[in-house]
Amino acid sequence: MMLEEKIAGYQLTLGSKSPRRDYLLRELGLKFNTRVIETDESYPKGLNIPEIAPFLAKTKGNAHLLKIKESEIVITADTIVAVDNCVLNKPTSKEQAVSMLQQLSGTCHTVYTGVCLTNSEKQLVFCESTEVWFHALTNEEINFYIESCKPFDKAGSYGIQEWMGYAGIKKINGDFFSVMGLPLQLLYRKLNEFISE
Repeated sequence: MMLEEKIAGYQLTLGSKSPRRDYLLRELGLKFNTRVIETDESYPKGLNIPEIAPFLAKTKGNAHLLKIKESEIVITADTIVAVDNCVLNKPTSKEQAVSMLQQLSGTCHTVYTGVCLTNSEKQLVFCESTEVWFHALTNEEINFYIESCKPFDKAGSYGIQEWMGYAGIKKINGDFFSVMGLPLQLLYRKLNEFISE
């Protein structure tokens, strides 16, 4: 039985305001509502980098516990970019965006996307990691991208589905869609597992 048939008895809710996650979940062929609850995106300093995105995805899932319905499954997610043991969050200014892209230029970094599935009885948390290699970027290229695409809502100051992905990324090792914000292949299988338990 296909996931779309299995999930027919559930209300699927995306707990994110990200237009990329909304688009990707629709491309998976699933029907869902959206409910966004603002949460604190800080995390304990002692967490290892691969643990941060799953921790934040679960934190976002926990925010829905008081509102969740009996037949509802909430999907929450968080994406971080890490390079040289440093986490690059969303930039708060053009200067910070320039600095981040200069740091990524000509190097390999890792994108972690954590996902949490939550219903009234349980949670399932998982994470996908993808390595991304950038070409060496000129200052003109960095400034052009920031002015054109305004990547201030994206971890690491770039979107792989935008100009930077077309011209600036040399190769990736892992899930392209996870870099966009949602690991679709893994999510599809984990949703099947979550419903079947």
